[in-house]
Amino acid sequence: MKNQKLIIVGVIVAIIIAIPVGWYLLSPLWIDVEVQEDFPVVATPISIDPTQALEATKAMETALVEPTQPSVEDSMPAVELTVLAQGNFYPIAHASAGLATIYQLADGSRILRLQDFSVDNGPELHVYLVPIDPVPDSVGREIAGSVDLGSLKGNVGDQNYEISADLDLSQFKSVVIWCQPFRVAFSAALLVTQ
Repeated sequence: MKNQKLIIVGVIVAIIIAIPVGWYLLSPLWIDVEVQEDFPVVATPISIDPTQALEATKAMETALVEPTQPSVEDSMPAVELTVLAQGNFYPIAHASAGLATIYQLADGSRILRLQDFSVDNGPELHVYLVPIDPVPDSVGREIAGSVDLGSLKGNVGDQNYEISADLDLSQFKSVVIWCQPFRVAFSAALLVTQ
């Protein structure tokens, strides 16, 4: 009778532990997290000499007195950026799609942007830069030389990840969506230098 009570208590404790662990590991498989981040905007410093400031003030005063229709031909200034590398996602352990692009912005900073991105969700997904291509379909083995850019913000949608200024991008060939608990690559994109 005593052994039977211990077995019942053990089963109850196992169920209490298994439910949250199971939810943590399995719920991401059917719950999508959508992100829609805008492209980062970098403010560029504007320097105006006093003569230009005076001319601008006079133009504003004239515009207030004599309003005119805005011209459709007036356009927004172009954002200064350079595409450094780019590639499409392909599935490894899970379905995926989208474009990975590394941009250098006007201020010299660099970002990785995922656009039209989707991947099957999973627990603790991270965005890695890795020095290899193709990325192997292996479980339980880390990719040597990888750099973690942070947690995946969402398994669906456009998103940005900052890249450290001291990171030598020539050492990296792929972007990988990495599942940390299972140490498996969900998907990857080969980075082709532009």
